[in-house]
Amino acid sequence: MVNTKHVDYMNLDSLFSTEELQVRDLARSFVEERILPVIEDCYEQGVYPSELIRPMGELGFYGCNLPEEYGCAGMNNIAYGLITQELERGDSGIRSFASVQSSLVMYPIFAFGSEEQKRKWLPALATGEKIGCFGLTEPDFGSNPSDMVTRAEHTKFGWKLNGAKMWITNGTVADVAVVWAKTGEDTRSIRGFLVEKGTKGYSAPEIKKKHSLRASITSELIFEDCEIPEENILPGVEGLRGPLSCLNQARYGIAWGAIGSAMATYTAALEYSLSRIQFGKPIASFQLQQKKLAEMITEISKAQLLAFHLGKLKDAGKVTPAQISMAKRNNVAMALNVAREARTILGANGISAEYPVMRHMNNLESVLTYEGTHDIHTLIIGAEVTGIQAFK
Repeated sequence: MVNTKHVDYMNLDSLFSTEELQVRDLARSFVEERILPVIEDCYEQGVYPSELIRPMGELGFYGCNLPEEYGCAGMNNIAYGLITQELERGDSGIRSFASVQSSLVMYPIFAFGSEEQKRKWLPALATGEKIGCFGLTEPDFGSNPSDMVTRAEHTKFGWKLNGAKMWITNGTVADVAVVWAKTGEDTRSIRGFLVEKGTKGYSAPEIKKKHSLRASITSELIFEDCEIPEENILPGVEGLRGPLSCLNQARYGIAWGAIGSAMATYTAALEYSLSRIQFGKPIASFQLQQKKLAEMITEISKAQLLAFHLGKLKDAGKVTPAQISMAKRNNVAMALNVAREARTILGANGISAEYPVMRHMNNLESVLTYEGTHDIHTLIIGAEVTGIQAFK
């Protein structure tokens, strides 16, 4: 198990409720017992450990902050954050699977779906019996989803979907895809569709040869005259507000998840520095290494406090998208910097699969980009504090 004094310098545990700590410890034990023993091999082989999908559902990790009436755990957002923190301490790919299932598939169905859609999909997604994915990013449009080219045309049978989505987590194995498409010429016409696996004209080839998030399924979604029944449109939202609100849910989880990755690399570096002997003593006794470790734990602690307060704001219904952007931007950059510093402490051993550092560092390069790039979140905060939109 993780030595908590190594990763809770400011005694944040004293702020969590008993239930939140129990949830955190449950997820932590799952990571220790089920994820860490297999993840390096999965990463090297480029496969997702699919045998973990149902057990994670049985423990309530999917959509845990959604209501119990739909088969979910009904937890608060702090508990949800702690789960993502622990899952990413295992691997960003594991947390990505859970984040997509929870924030990008279950959330929009809950927030914008019909009662029939909720009853059909949410309980099965919560247990992991069904898998979902989220289709917004396109081959030519990532940071600017308003220019998406995927189109849905109304027909007498429902809707006909044409276009493509790119860099889609879980796409190849998903039973349902939440796909965003324009039904007209402007962003007000953007609607969400539930595209079910096996639908004629729909395919989801897997993207291979990745150097990051290798223990994760990444896909392209292709729609060629794909016929979607009327009952598969999300009735509760129109325009960019729909997909952007989903991204805010996912970004919140990432702000916590990045802390877990930083915990893993910092702990590896600390333990290594205490056991590695050079010039007759542990390298932890040298000033330069102590400076690195002190700065690492300081930044982790600041990120923990930021995520905790963000969770309190979210539970109170007072959080803003720009506040979530700040946490995602800060915490992911922090985790990537911690991983890079940890690599220097481990020296040549830092690139070895015997240690988790390089795997986390490579993964975080993707996390820095997805769900809004570091630069985009910088501009979101800049627009908030100046009142001037710098995107265009």
